[in-house]
Amino acid sequence: MKITLNPQAKDDATRKALVAEGGFGKHYTDHMVVCEWSEKNGWSEPELKPYSPITLDPATAVFHYGQEIFEGLKAYRQPDGGIALFRPEANAVRFAKSAARLALPEMPIELFIESVERLVQHDAGWVPDKVGESLYLRPFMIATEVGLGVRPSNKAMYLLIATPSGAYFDPSKAVSVWISTEYVRAAIGGTGEAKCGGNYAASLVAQRAAANEGCDQVVWIDAIERKWVEEMGGMNLYFVKGKGRSATIVTPKLTGTLLAGITRDSILSVAKDLGYKTDEVMLSIDDWRDGVASGEISEIFACGTAAVVSSIGQAKSVMGTWITGDGQPGLITSQIRNQLLGIQHGAIADTHNWVHKVC
Repeated sequence: MKITLNPQAKDDATRKALVAEGGFGKHYTDHMVVCEWSEKNGWSEPELKPYSPITLDPATAVFHYGQEIFEGLKAYRQPDGGIALFRPEANAVRFAKSAARLALPEMPIELFIESVERLVQHDAGWVPDKVGESLYLRPFMIATEVGLGVRPSNKAMYLLIATPSGAYFDPSKAVSVWISTEYVRAAIGGTGEAKCGGNYAASLVAQRAAANEGCDQVVWIDAIERKWVEEMGGMNLYFVKGKGRSATIVTPKLTGTLLAGITRDSILSVAKDLGYKTDEVMLSIDDWRDGVASGEISEIFACGTAAVVSSIGQAKSVMGTWITGDGQPGLITSQIRNQLLGIQHGAIADTHNWVHKVC
């Protein structure tokens, strides 16, 4: 990899102050990685270079046809002061799968991981020290052929940027959700399984509707029967049935329209490690409403790379408002969150070989 260091990199005091601000996506590290691809020459040598704007022709394909994908993963500070990634191979595989769906070039797994490792190594000072905080890494790829015409681009650009990340949602509070019956996120054969910008752009009108209802996030249901629960915004959903050690942790099964979340997959294993039964099911809105009313569903939470685990205390819809338990984060939700964070930060033994040491 070609290395061009940033001569205007932040000094230690400035960088530490920016990291201490917390939040999400407020500040960006000193460097980024760029790698070009063309149909003729394949992948070029990647370059780590100063974080800076990029220049594109107004006729660049991504602006007109939305050929774009992205990923999200994190680097965590370890007890010995080192830094580790969490399951980067899984992100690399999903990135390639998204690329195939959007007719973009599939980046080799080794190249993807090398780019992430190098950026983390050079911008290691941007990784927060606190548990629950991390360096969020955003790899993305855009179509860069210049010219109008609906066809797969013969050129593409891969970029990687990073931002120090605090808590996406306050873990001590439960969020509220609006179940959208007016809009649909994805349908069979669509791009629901891909992590592409178009999925998120199309979700914003429903997110605004959720905000108008006083809710933090939107929950999607299926496009055909309009009753099966799918996911929340950009996060997967989990439902705790029962209480205590006999509880079962369930999540909507992957049908081809949901994003196969890496945190979702990790929680299936973490819950089993903690002694809980798990299941992947088809769960309807009626199941949700009736389960909360009867007490069968004792806790609900969402999960994703950015937010890790976030409790859901209240759901609103045109059918009414349902409060889960006492409306506050539940014990099992908190236990799963703490277990996962413990593994990511190196405080709990990693029996699944998920932690990828970088430096």
